[in-house]
Amino acid sequence: MHLHFLGICGTFMGSLAILARELGHQVTGSDQQVYPPMSDQLQAAGITLHEGFDYSPVDFAPDLVVVGNVMRRGLPCVEALLESGLPYTSGPQWLHDHLLRGSEQEPRWVLAVAGTHGKTTTASLLAWILEAAGMSPGFLIGGVPGNFGVSARLGQTPFFVIEADEYDTAFFDKRSKFVHYTPRTLIMNNLEYDHADIFPDLVAIQRQFHHLMRLVPGSGRVIYPQQDTALQTVLEQGCWSEREDFGLLNTQDQPAVQAAEWQARKLDQAGSSFVVLHRGRVLGEVHWELTGDHNISNALAALAAARHVGVDVKAVLPTLSEFRSVKRRMELVGEVVGVRVYDDFAHHPTAIATTLAGARPGCSGRLFAVIEPRSNTMRLGTLRQALPDSVKVADQVCWYQSPQMSWSPAELGVGENFTDLQQLCRWLVDQVQPGDHLLLMSNGSFGGLHQQVLAALQQANRVNGQEVGA
Repeated sequence: MHLHFLGICGTFMGSLAILARELGHQVTGSDQQVYPPMSDQLQAAGITLHEGFDYSPVDFAPDLVVVGNVMRRGLPCVEALLESGLPYTSGPQWLHDHLLRGSEQEPRWVLAVAGTHGKTTTASLLAWILEAAGMSPGFLIGGVPGNFGVSARLGQTPFFVIEADEYDTAFFDKRSKFVHYTPRTLIMNNLEYDHADIFPDLVAIQRQFHHLMRLVPGSGRVIYPQQDTALQTVLEQGCWSEREDFGLLNTQDQPAVQAAEWQARKLDQAGSSFVVLHRGRVLGEVHWELTGDHNISNALAALAAARHVGVDVKAVLPTLSEFRSVKRRMELVGEVVGVRVYDDFAHHPTAIATTLAGARPGCSGRLFAVIEPRSNTMRLGTLRQALPDSVKVADQVCWYQSPQMSWSPAELGVGENFTDLQQLCRWLVDQVQPGDHLLLMSNGSFGGLHQQVLAALQQANRVNGQEVGA
């Protein structure tokens, strides 16, 4: 079958196109901006790309058009599609019908990871745990896991891990994407208000999460954090499946009984070492490269889900030390004479606060929070009142106000505000000293600021006659 993808270069749609190609379909597609790394992955898979939306899908003579949620009425290719009479479907619906259902002889076991924060890391952790246990899972993740180097694969067993996004499905289907995934194992990591461009309030998002939970069979399992009140409200609306909760112990002497099913106790302030407990019984210790309480919670959720499909959790705990995080999640981009530049996807005040808290213990110098409020919710300024508190642990704060923003971070009265990236780059280079960490946070490319800062630091050191670091 020939499939044509509208909006093919997004992480979800591009990964889906690659899976379709692995299934043996002919695949073509288009997007407004065709650029690496996704364009390289697609072309390597033998997928023909068209740049721009000013065309008709009829020109490619497809059997079916798969429509991404970036598409909207008024775009020439969408209008041409509707006029043509070509059959079409959404990406999540195609995924459900042609991959997640499996076959009568071998149905898929879908493990879905939902939540406002941590979906990509938790899904990557879960896929790695299953891989380490010899289960060779398939997966579709909204990032590139370091242990796999690709964002999607079919796998060699019925187990399939998917990052379950609550964003809407398509212009003709306004349900959340994840209601198409019909999981048997469901992780609900956390829940806060987000996506202000499509959800009026938290209650609307909770409704979608409950739709998702309704799809889990009675023998399936819902895994959730003990202390998340928004998710408790969802569970109180009705849960017909097995349930397991998880949580962190605050102190080493706090009793582990009569608490969460899965628990962890930190062995150091950074959270790079911790003990895992299940039903009060110590299973072992984890020592890894990640930091922060949020990543410990991600690990507990992934371990609980892995146990549901038969993994011996005690046996796989040592393999967590081999876990390599996802690109753009506290990813070290480079270091010049002791100044480290990190890239992080933080897209929400809570994500910013959590990332900074995790970075603080490992920083011997000053911690710079350099933030582009780029997500639709952040651009609208819906959650801006929470931003000052989110950056409290940083020593220096810089905001980049893009032309697309409807408000100015200068209103916050916290840190420096810039409307020009080159000016921001110069300011950072003038301010930093050896030992400082620059944490650049944006859910986009940040205009290449990471590499600009590193190049400017190298140039400054050459001018000063100092040796340039790695």
